[in-house]
Amino acid sequence: MACVMVGGLCLQACRNHKTYAEQKEEERKSIERFIDLQGIKVITESEFLSNDTATDVSKNEYVLFSESGIYMQIIDRGGGELMQNGRHEVLVRYDESRIYINGTDSLTSYNSVRPTPDEMTVQKSGSSITAQFTNGWMVSDYNSTVVPSGWLVPFNYVKTGRAKSERAHVKLIVPHSEGHMTAKSYVYPCFYDLTFQLGR
Repeated sequence: MACVMVGGLCLQACRNHKTYAEQKEEERKSIERFIDLQGIKVITESEFLSNDTATDVSKNEYVLFSESGIYMQIIDRGGGELMQNGRHEVLVRYDESRIYINGTDSLTSYNSVRPTPDEMTVQKSGSSITAQFTNGWMVSDYNSTVVPSGWLVPFNYVKTGRAKSERAHVKLIVPHSEGHMTAKSYVYPCFYDLTFQLGR
């Protein structure tokens, strides 16, 4: 939490000297630099769809959703079924990093400091998906129950199950416009490593 607050103060100081257009351009360059540093191969949505909505992890492929600017890599689709219409309880474990122009800076590392998963309720109706945190670290860190819209994209493609072995695993590059309120306020992108598991 302290890291988030200190980062916010630093970002505020920088933001006071930059226009929104300049901040967005810096964000774009930060994402491009991150993609280059990570050796990511970007594929189009049409390539993604023609490949049965799969990304080749051996080639470090990420699909770019051009309308939102989100990049997604599906590492493990999961052992359940595609999400059906209705209300679903989902457990999410995550690593969150802020993307800077020269790489990343870790904000949250689930593996080292988060003993329990976050809990959220996901509501699906056709192609519309909404979600709300009901418990967990995102709520305490950012004082909001709003799930970043970028986190919802995978639910159209993964097959999240209830067992640990059926967890879906994805990685996301999320621009500020699709992120949490702090990212939106300070105009910075985040990188997420996420696993999803249905609650019982």
